[in-house]
Amino acid sequence: MDRKKIYTEVDEILDSYCEGCFLKTFHRKEKGKAYAHKFCISKCTVGEELRNYGKKLAVK
Repeated sequence: MDRKKIYTEVDEILDSYCEGCFLKTFHRKEKGKAYAHKFCISKCTVGEELRNYGKKLAVK
C-alpha cells in the first residue's frame, strides 16, 4: 500500500468518525484536551485503526 493511499484512508476515517465525535467532545470538555486525545488514541476502536495505519507509515 503506498503512502498516498494510506493518507487518503486516514483522512476519510477522521472525516467520517472523528469529526463531531460525542466522546471526544465530552472528554475534552470534562477532563481536558490531553485526556481526550489519550482516550481517542488508546481506547477508541477508530484510534486503534489509525494506529495501525501509522505503523504502516513508519515501516516505509
